[in-house]
Amino acid sequence: MTSSKQNWFPTLNAALEAEGLLDAWDCFWQQIGYNETRSFTFQDGTKHGHYVSIYRNEQGQYERPVHYAR
Repeated sequence: MTSSKQNWFPTLNAALEAEGLLDAWDCFWQQIGYNETRSFTFQDGTKHGHYVSIYRNEQGQYERPVHYAR
């Protein structure tokens, strides 16, 4: 299955990379817990930045991130 059709990923890096967001994640942030959603805004050069939300399920898989310009 290609990443363009995949909705769940075994690692956070794989999920972020599927949407071209790997550079948006700060490696010093606390890890995402099971059944947790993490949302953040990163500065992408626009006035209000770029919003990202990512969910990790109870099995430890990460859902494809939801993201958009603010």
